[in-house]
Amino acid sequence: MWDYNISPEEVDKLVKGETEFAGHYDINNLFRKMLESFPWFTIIKLFEINTIAELLTDQIINKLRTQSLRKTYFYVKKRLHEIIPTAR
Repeated sequence: MWDYNISPEEVDKLVKGETEFAGHYDINNLFRKMLESFPWFTIIKLFEINTIAELLTDQIINKLRTQSLRKTYFYVKKRLHEIIPTAR
């Protein structure tokens, strides 16, 4: 990880669902940090689209640090719900 001593292997296991934590991050906190730090195209390379739809909750979006990110990801969430009917 870029600001903590967490190995890429630990993060990979967390993203794949093989562990519950990478360092102090659970999947929700890691996903939120990625939304704040990575371009969208990187995120969709790291996660399956259905996983993104599951993780992209109002609770996660409301914790994003800037209003512009919150606005962007509320829009993304809305679009995902339109293309993936089972996304909640």
